Order: sequence, then structure tokens, then C-alpha cells
Amino acid sequence: MLVGRVFVYHEHPFAFPLLVVLELLLPRVLIVDDEPGIRFALKRWFERQHWTVSEAGDGHTAITQLLASDDASDSRVDLVICDLHLPVVSGRDVLATLMSSRPAIAARLILSTGDSVSDAAPGTVLASHPHVLQKPFELSMLKALVTSIVL
Repeated sequence: MLVGRVFVYHEHPFAFPLLVVLELLLPRVLIVDDEPGIRFALKRWFERQHWTVSEAGDGHTAITQLLASDDASDSRVDLVICDLHLPVVSGRDVLATLMSSRPAIAARLILSTGDSVSDAAPGTVLASHPHVLQKPFELSMLKALVTSIVL
């Protein structure tokens, strides 16, 4: 995957210099959390890593965005970070929907939770899903997990 930005400097004789930023295949992440502060912090971190960020404040909105996405267009989603405990439609339900209709995206979904992952009962989503991020987390843990999924 090509990741980066191309900066083109252009001087027009009748205007101020124009800096055009062309984004070439920047990776895309959907952050799903009902807490705006967490979405903001994650968005800021991902943008600093040169990702394009979309947000959803609930599971229903996330499912709508993800089912409408297309891997061959600007609506593609390379990674999803989804809180487990969302109102109305939970992160567990988001994952289940994706597993049945978009398994490739489900494989790139990170569940985030404040629950204890080490105490998760066998057979639960926390025990069975391969990508779980326990809150609070270090950014180095997030980076390692993201790298293991998308690169």
C-alpha cells in the first residue's frame, strides 16, 4: 500500500503561491466510539500518522458506513476501531454484522474496551477476536496492533 502525500508548489503570476496537497492512497480508518473525547484523541493520532479518518458515534452509523464502503473507491475502509460497549448497536453486533456480510473488514476490526481482556470468559468476543485493545492503552500498543493488521 502506497502511503504518503505529494506536495506540489505552484506559482501563478497573478496570485499568491499555491500549495496543493495531493493525497495518494492514504490509508483510511473508521473510529467508532460514543465518547467524543476518545474519537478526537484517536482521530488526532491517526491524522498525525497520515491516515484519512472517518468517525461514527454509534454502531448503527458504523454499520451503515461500512456496508456502503467499497474497497476499490474513496469509501474504502482499511481499518476499524470500534468500542465494544456502544448504545443501541454494540461493537459485538457491529463485528457480527461484518463477519456475515463483509468478512474482510471484520478481519481488520479492532475492538476497544475498558473490560478486562485477561479475565474474558472462553467463547466471548473478547476471548475469541484476535484484535482487542484494552483501555487505557499506550499509543505504542495501538501502533503495533495497527501495523500487524494493515502492513
